[in-house]
Amino acid sequence: MKIGILSFDFFNFDQKIVLELNRRNVQVDHIDISQFKYKYSSVFDRVRNFFNKLIFKKNIKNIKMEEHVLAHFKKEEHYDIILVIRPDCFTKQTHLEIKKHTNKYIAYLYDSCTRFPTDHLLDGVFDKIFSFDLDDCKKYNFNFITNYIYIDKKQIKDHQTNQNVFIVISIDERIPFLNNLANYLSKHNIEYKFLIIGKRKPEGINPNIFYSRKHVFQEDLQNDLEHSKIFLDLIRHGHNGLSFRIFEALAMQRKIITTNQSISQYDFYNPNNILILEENKPIKINPDFFNTPYEPLDEEVYHKYTIENWVNTVFELN
Repeated sequence: MKIGILSFDFFNFDQKIVLELNRRNVQVDHIDISQFKYKYSSVFDRVRNFFNKLIFKKNIKNIKMEEHVLAHFKKEEHYDIILVIRPDCFTKQTHLEIKKHTNKYIAYLYDSCTRFPTDHLLDGVFDKIFSFDLDDCKKYNFNFITNYIYIDKKQIKDHQTNQNVFIVISIDERIPFLNNLANYLSKHNIEYKFLIIGKRKPEGINPNIFYSRKHVFQEDLQNDLEHSKIFLDLIRHGHNGLSFRIFEALAMQRKIITTNQSISQYDFYNPNNILILEENKPIKINPDFFNTPYEPLDEEVYHKYTIENWVNTVFELN
């Protein structure tokens, strides 16, 4: 079997799928468009692209990227399955050209359609579309599947050092709630480490919140994840799917504090392990949540969310 994976893999989550398929001796061709770099030939070229985007809504960088992808698929000729992650990055015409090179053309959406619209791809493009968002699955009749556990299961540790609660997020609409939570935890002498990333540090935030301009990758977070009792997960507005942080917590057997109300619908939900907060209500946390031990998941439930089961489901492997 030969599988193609086309994705924007900035944080290397999609590479985990490649490694799992390789482990099964499946031939995989991963086209990662996050690695595509376009260089302007001149200042005139840059200015022309600016006006093309402004007036004609065309971006020469995107056009060249799509040409690069099409050239790759034409060279490779044929695949049994092609999976596209972040299909919104491509025009319908490009998708239809790629589709000519495979028996089965499928997509996975790990963002909501409110953030990355896919309306132009709903009619006659994909043989099957998977989505992590429950609302999108109901609205568009997508096939529901969550993100996945991509790391080995860790043993429960009786004593973690450093901080109780940990999160790293980009600077966006979630910051006001994060700041309120930091103030609450500081007031109640609960240790935490919050790291926010963006071009400019917000004004008036809790002084204990760390700020960085640089992107942080998974390997850079390993020490903090290992030494935290609780992972904090703040849902983006318009989302209804579970982030990878939830599945990292399941693998590392850590408790979760989250603003994602939909998490209560999943079979792994346990109020002893998972605390749901509401953004528009005052923060109040029972101290017992920090003091009681993590309760392990049933192995059958745990396996449902592993990358092994994800690959079996999406590619219909046994």
